[in-house]
Amino acid sequence: MLSSLITGRTQIIAHIGVPTEAFKAPMIYNPWFAHCGSPTVVVPMGCEPGDLASFLPLLFRLRNLAGALITMPHKAAVLSLLDEVSTAVRICGACNAIKRLPDGRLVGDMFDGEGFVRALQRKGRVLSRSSALIIGAGGVGSAIAASLAAAGLERLGLYDHRPAVSQALSCRLKAAYPELCLQTDSNDPAGYDLVVNATPLGMKLSDPLPFDPMRLDPKTTVGEVVMSQEETPLLRAARARGCDTQVGTDMLFEQIPAYLEFFGLPTTTPEQLRALAQIEY
Repeated sequence: MLSSLITGRTQIIAHIGVPTEAFKAPMIYNPWFAHCGSPTVVVPMGCEPGDLASFLPLLFRLRNLAGALITMPHKAAVLSLLDEVSTAVRICGACNAIKRLPDGRLVGDMFDGEGFVRALQRKGRVLSRSSALIIGAGGVGSAIAASLAAAGLERLGLYDHRPAVSQALSCRLKAAYPELCLQTDSNDPAGYDLVVNATPLGMKLSDPLPFDPMRLDPKTTVGEVVMSQEETPLLRAARARGCDTQVGTDMLFEQIPAYLEFFGLPTTTPEQLRALAQIEY
């Protein structure tokens, strides 16, 4: 459902990625825009990887484009198309929000990690001096790693089925946080305070689990970034072990106020966004 009647004054936020069927952001942003009377709408745009380099510059030539949300599989690939990026983007090597400055330059920022960490802290999880394992060192995993490191994490495990990717992220984190203890060779969740699935595994019910949940300690918190369903098979398995869990949409609700500020749009609180959201699975 669109946020309000589309008119000649409507401004668009493009939500770029594939597949679009799992997108939840339009069901959170658009009810808020309708509530506050903003003539803005988030529109999913299923851009294939091979088309991004030609599509994005043309998209940002639109007069009524307020900005773009970037999701899988474009978060890293989009960097080469930008003129300026934030510190968070430089550390994690990925971007999930783009705006055009008055002089035409495209600026990118990253809010996945901030949203994920804010959600944990709202639940009372103390991150300083704690440990975490992140499965998946792509765009969202890198962003979460950077934000956890900034929150004072003591030990961080990184695992990706592409070892070079996790190694490269480890090097960038070590340069920014030399005191952080890093490990990159195991997806064993035993011994960690927090374990995060930052892979697409779980979008389909037939997907394998990203790690063995029987290795989880009941005191561990398990976080998910998959949003195609509220409780993924991994989260069900973690709950069965007695673990606290964080669903994928928690990250969205916490980061959207930061996104709205970035785009210069009326902002709000996660609580109001939850009250207005019309999420479907």
